[in-house]
Amino acid sequence: MKSSMLIAAGGRNCSLCMAYQRRKNKCPGCNGPDENKSKVCVACRIKNCKILNKKRSRFCYSCEKLPCDRLKHLDNRYVKKYGMSMLQNLDAIKRYGVNRFYKLEIKKWSCKKCGSLLCVHREHWHKCSRMH
Repeated sequence: MKSSMLIAAGGRNCSLCMAYQRRKNKCPGCNGPDENKSKVCVACRIKNCKILNKKRSRFCYSCEKLPCDRLKHLDNRYVKKYGMSMLQNLDAIKRYGVNRFYKLEIKKWSCKKCGSLLCVHREHWHKCSRMH
């Protein structure tokens, strides 16, 4: 899958998501078809934002309302629970471009022991049983 398809409008790297990494009923990521997505993901206010859908970039960094309440809430939750900032990600996407951002993310979130991609939602990686 093309790396740019794995980066959500709000800056999340879908390849780090537990739903994307699971074996059964694998989520195709925020930019993929709605099949196998949870109802919450299908109804996501960021993905379905009317303002964003009019923008050429398809990323929230190009919105005059950045950061909107929904994105601030999501960013706050992800910073506290998972150590990832959507707002910092959006800034990096804007500065570096989505493909370079994706490469940097893969390097940052790869297991130092086995090289497998980590899951942002889990402290414990299942492939090598190493705590991260």
